[in-house]
Amino acid sequence: MGKKLCGTNYPVSISFIVVNEFCERFSYYGMRAVLTLYFIRYLHWDNNLSTAVYHAFSSLCYFTPVLGALIADSWLGKFKTIIYLSIVYVIGHVIKSVGAIPTVGDSTVHIALSMLGLILIAFGTGGIKPCVAAFGGDQFEEQHVKERTKFFSIFYMSINAGSVLSTIITPMLRGDVQCFGDDCYALAFGVPAALMVVALVVFIAGSGLYKKNPPQGNILLEVCNCIGFAISNRWRRSKYDPERKHWLDWADEKYSRRLIQEIKMVLRVLLLYIPLPMFWALFDQQGSRWTLQATRMNMAFGDSFIVKPDQMQMLNALLILVFVPIFDIIIYPLVRLCRINITPLRKMATGMIFAALAFGAATLVEVNVVKTVVEAAPQGKCLLQVFNLAEKTVSLKISGSDLFPQQIEHLQDPAEYVMLPLEAASKEVKMNISYSGVDTASQCNQTFEEQKAYSLILYPGPAGVLCKLVDDNIEKNGNGNALLRFINTQPEAINLTVGEVGFHAPADYGVSPNHPVDRKLYPHVDCKSESKNCSSLDLGLLDFGASYTVILMEESGEIVAHMMEDVKANNVHIAWQIPQYVLITAGEVMFSITGLEFSYSQAPANMKSVLQAGWLLTVAFGNVIVLIVAEGAGLDQWMEFLLFAGLLVAVCIIFSIMAHFYTYVDPEQLDKIYLEDSRREEDDDDDLKKKATDDIHLNGIEKGTKL
Repeated sequence: MGKKLCGTNYPVSISFIVVNEFCERFSYYGMRAVLTLYFIRYLHWDNNLSTAVYHAFSSLCYFTPVLGALIADSWLGKFKTIIYLSIVYVIGHVIKSVGAIPTVGDSTVHIALSMLGLILIAFGTGGIKPCVAAFGGDQFEEQHVKERTKFFSIFYMSINAGSVLSTIITPMLRGDVQCFGDDCYALAFGVPAALMVVALVVFIAGSGLYKKNPPQGNILLEVCNCIGFAISNRWRRSKYDPERKHWLDWADEKYSRRLIQEIKMVLRVLLLYIPLPMFWALFDQQGSRWTLQATRMNMAFGDSFIVKPDQMQMLNALLILVFVPIFDIIIYPLVRLCRINITPLRKMATGMIFAALAFGAATLVEVNVVKTVVEAAPQGKCLLQVFNLAEKTVSLKISGSDLFPQQIEHLQDPAEYVMLPLEAASKEVKMNISYSGVDTASQCNQTFEEQKAYSLILYPGPAGVLCKLVDDNIEKNGNGNALLRFINTQPEAINLTVGEVGFHAPADYGVSPNHPVDRKLYPHVDCKSESKNCSSLDLGLLDFGASYTVILMEESGEIVAHMMEDVKANNVHIAWQIPQYVLITAGEVMFSITGLEFSYSQAPANMKSVLQAGWLLTVAFGNVIVLIVAEGAGLDQWMEFLLFAGLLVAVCIIFSIMAHFYTYVDPEQLDKIYLEDSRREEDDDDDLKKKATDDIHLNGIEKGTKL
C-alpha cells in the first residue's frame, strides 16, 4: 500500500504525475505556439513550406505514440519508458533552443539543429503520450474507481492549464523580449525546455512512491500478429480448406476464439475511423494557417492592449473548458427534450459540420483580409507608384502605355500601384515628364525588372523635372508591424529615431531603408539636422501591416513630415477570428470527446489501447493531408480554406452513410455476445464432428458390404 494524500484514497504519487503532465504540456504547446512564425521570420521560409514542416512535425508526434506503447508494454515498462523518452525530449528542446541563437553558426546550422530538435521532441512527446495517463491510473487500487475517475479529470485539466498558459506566455517571450536585436526565439524555446527539465525532475523525485507494474505484453502487437497470421493462413490454405465465415477465423489455429472475436469488434470501429483524418486536417491548422491569417489583421484591443497572432490559439483551450460543461449540462439535455435521438455518431457528424463552418468563416475573413494586400506582379510586368515632389502639378507619359492619363498633384498620395507591362525580364522604359501647362518635357529613362515593385520619385531640377527610381517592399511585415522609410528633400542628411529604431535619410532626395516599427502613435519623433529646426516630428499612428513613406520637407524654417501610405493597414480586426475558433471548438467537443467515448464503449476493455492507437493515427494522417495540400495545391489562401471545408462536408456525408449502417453494441453485452458466438461456433464444430463420424461409419458400412 502506497502513501495516501491527507487520509484520502488518493496516492501521494499522483501529485508528481499531475505536475509532470502540466509542465510537459506547457513545454510542448508553448514551443509549438511560436513554431510557424519561427519558420517564417527566423529561418525565412515561405508560408507553404512553414505550414508543411509544421504539420509534418505534428504528424510525427502522433505516429510515435504507437512506438512508445510498444516499448512500454513489451520491453521497459511505463516508468522507464517515461524516464528515457523524457531525456530524449529534453535533449530535443535544448537542441531546438540552441538552433534559435543567431550567433550559433549560419542558416544551414540553424535549420539542421531545428529539424534534429523537432524530431527528438516528436519521439519524446509522442513516446510518453500513451504512458503517463495509464501510469497514473496504475497507482490506484482496483476498488478505488471513483478516485481514479477524478484523477483523470484532474489530469486532463492540467493538460488544458498547461496549454492555455503556454500559448499566452511564450508568444510574449518571443515578441516582447528582444535578444540579438530581434524577436527572442531562443528564450521562447528555452523556457519550454526548462519546463521539460522540471517535468523530468519532478517525475524522478516521486520514483520511490510509484507503483510500477512490469511489462505485460502489448495487445496492439498481438492484434497485428493475429491479423497477419489470418491473412497469410488464408492465402496459403484457402484452396484446400473450407471457406470460413470471416477472414479472421483463419487465425483460430493459433489464437483464441475470444481474441479473434474481440478483434472483429475492434475492426468494426476502426472501419469508421477511415474518414476521420479530414477533421484533424482542419482542426490542427489553428497553429499554422490561422496563425498566419492573424498576422495580417488588426491586433489592437483599445489603445494599450495588443494580442500576439500566435496567442489566438489559447482560445481553443479556454473554450474547451467552457464548452464541455455547457454541452453536457445544457445543450445535449435540451436536444433530448426536443425528442431528437442524438447518437454518438450523429454528434461526431455534427462536429464535422461545425468544423467545416469554421473554415467557411475563416474563408470570409480571409477574403476581407487580402483586400489590404498588394499582389505581386506576374512575369513580364512590374508594379509602379509615383511621388510628385516637384512643387507643381506634373504630367507623366510612359512610352507605349497610358497608365497615368490624369495629372499628378504635388504631394499626392498614390491611391494604388499600377501594373507596368515590360514583356521581358528587364526593360529600359522612356518617360516624359512636364509641369502642368508647360510644353517642354524632361525625359527620364529607367530600367525596370519584372515582378518587382517601384516608386518613381519626381523632384525639381535646374532645367525641369528629374526622376529617381527606388525599390519598394510590398510584403506585409510578418510581425504585423508597420514598415517605414523616409525621403529627405533637404540638402543635408537627417537622422531620426522612431521608437527604438534609427533611420538615416541621405541628402538631396535620398531614401532611407525600410525598417519595421511597433504599431503605436508617434507624436514626437526625434529628428536631427545640422542647420534646420528638426527637434520633433508628428508621424501619428503607424498601424498594423501598413507601409509608409514619409516625405521630409522644409516649411517656415522647420522640417515637417508628409505621410504616404504605400501598403494599406490591416483593417480587419483579429476579433473576427473568434467565430471560427468558437465553431472549431464546438466541433471538437462533439467530435473528439464523443468519438473517444463511442470507441471505448464499442469494444472490449482490453482493446482500448488498440483503439487509442487508431485514434492517434487519424490525427497523424490528418496532418499529412495538410502537408500535401500546402505543398501541392498552390491555391490562394481563401480558396484553400474553402477546399478544406468542402472536403470535410463530403467526408461527413460518407461518414454519415457508414454510421447509418452501423449497429451499436451495448458494452455490458459484449461478454454475452462472445459467449453466444462461442456456443454457436462450438455447436457448428459439434455438427461437423458428428457429420465426420457419420461419414466414417457410413464408409465403413459401404466397405463391409463390398467385402
